[in-house]
Amino acid sequence: MFHTGRNTHPSCGDGKPRSVSQPAANTAGRPAGAGAVCEPGRLQRLISKGQAEGPEGGLCDQPASDPLVGASLRRPDVGRALFVDTASRSDPLRRRLRHLTPGERAEETAAFVELFHRETGLPMAAMKARRAEVLRSLRREGWYEHTADELAFGARVAWRNSARCIGRLFWKSLEVIDCRSVTEPDEMASRLFAQIRMAHAGDRVAPIISIFPPVKGEASPPYAENAQLIQYAGYLDPSGGVIGDPQNLEFTRIARSLGWRPPEPQGPFDVLPLMLRTPGGGRRIYPLPKDLVREVQIRHPSRAGLADLGLRWYAVPFVSDMILSIGGIDYPCAPFNGFYQGTEIASRNLVDSARYDLLEPAADAMGIDRSERLWKDDVLTELNRAILYSFDEAGVSICDHHAASEWHLTFVRTEQAAARAVAADWAWIVPPQASAACPVFHLPMNGLSDVPNFYRSRASDGADLAVRRSTEVEGRMLGRWRRLQRRWRKWIRERRR
Repeated sequence: MFHTGRNTHPSCGDGKPRSVSQPAANTAGRPAGAGAVCEPGRLQRLISKGQAEGPEGGLCDQPASDPLVGASLRRPDVGRALFVDTASRSDPLRRRLRHLTPGERAEETAAFVELFHRETGLPMAAMKARRAEVLRSLRREGWYEHTADELAFGARVAWRNSARCIGRLFWKSLEVIDCRSVTEPDEMASRLFAQIRMAHAGDRVAPIISIFPPVKGEASPPYAENAQLIQYAGYLDPSGGVIGDPQNLEFTRIARSLGWRPPEPQGPFDVLPLMLRTPGGGRRIYPLPKDLVREVQIRHPSRAGLADLGLRWYAVPFVSDMILSIGGIDYPCAPFNGFYQGTEIASRNLVDSARYDLLEPAADAMGIDRSERLWKDDVLTELNRAILYSFDEAGVSICDHHAASEWHLTFVRTEQAAARAVAADWAWIVPPQASAACPVFHLPMNGLSDVPNFYRSRASDGADLAVRRSTEVEGRMLGRWRRLQRRWRKWIRERRR
């Protein structure tokens, strides 16, 4: 899926273009557009199950009496919340949010209301009344509240507009969980753990997004500081090397300073805790229950030596550091998931020099001769084969880069048929493996930045987000042109009979 960076996403960003498929999911048997808001009974059952994890009925797998452990659900006073910007009380979230003038916010609001009513087929009178209502609220309060239907529609369109995501074909099937009433970190952690359980519940990984309170005025809502809900720790060893994921060195250091105790001995695949930032600026940590994290052991179907490296990876990516922007309202905590594209793990996470850097060890383990000119290509191909094989054997959803490319072509045709301009960033859409063999390599693309959308910071991917009236006009004109083409071809066929 998604948006799309660190491992997945609509618009993932670690500073390097990469191909991603998140949150794209195979949702066979799920009606398009279904699931505006998660079924309350199902969610409550999963939350209750999550609360049963850990000592004292809390969310932590460490004793609830430990003063350094994040708060448990039964003992909200337990935990240590520290200001990390004590001297200045500077708000890290505020430094990431887009700065919109009242006019820009009103423009995005009106455009979203018009889009919602146009695509859902609601009467013009209802659109005008709703537009007047939200603009009035903006003038008086500086913000307005989305209805449940608007929230679900906005989240799906944000995925549809994510130019860096290759897996948007399934955007209508995104299941939206409305968590806007959740403000306490304990309940927030419980809801996030419930989302992880829901994603693993069926035979196929379902694309899900949980949306927590938006920014209102000068107040900052709680949000997750994890780049992903599930991620691996990184430690500096005495020799100056890194054990684990170098990308998470600083996050690991902060988690340990807050009382998180890594397993002994420290390993390359230690799961980090959930870290939540409270409205007051503090941090709370919640170790993930052991049975919550599903991991896949990496094995090769014919090169048994790869198993000696002891590689594994978590089954589902949950991107949690992107801000969801809908109609001028920003939701800083809106974690979403899809399923992996094999190249994300095999061609990037495991072999990038700034990540696990396993290209040479993997070659030696699989018996690939490193004196050959194309040994790196061989290793990448075999690692991709191993990832796909291991996930398939474990019954976990995954796609290969060729299938994802075909999905993107289908998405482009579908959007063009609906008279919508397609946003796509070539450097992120094209897979890192066998690029020229994938049809998207030869596809002209336009990196539009329409809203609704996801972004990480106003200084990077959020800088260009805006209402693009030109794309709406372009889409309508393209639709008219294609209708004329179809009529012309039909007339020609009839004349030839």
